[in-house]
Amino acid sequence: MELTQQEMHYLAMNIVGEELKEQGYEFLGVNSDLKKNPQFVALKDKTIHFVLVRAVQFPDDPALFDQGLINKMIDHAKAREAKLAYAGVGLGHGADYGKPPLKDQAYTQVYSGLKWLL
Repeated sequence: MELTQQEMHYLAMNIVGEELKEQGYEFLGVNSDLKKNPQFVALKDKTIHFVLVRAVQFPDDPALFDQGLINKMIDHAKAREAKLAYAGVGLGHGADYGKPPLKDQAYTQVYSGLKWLL
């Protein structure tokens, strides 16, 4: 059975969350709701960081983002003197990235790390 959009979102958040943890960020808030932004509010070096996480599957490009949403989030971050990053995660089946990821099976990821926008 294919992963739902929410399950793909959880998986992408786990991937990004592990990276943030490894880089020494302290989580102040985590929001796994697809319609709420940002997904992570974290603290590092006495600065607040907002991280937007998006999960996509082939043929969508994980590096592309909704510019309207980004503009709103930039305003939100500026008002709070925070930094803003985007994390796009492409997910596919373990044996073939062109196929959707399946429950309880290996998956392939395309993730280039955080893209700092502010």
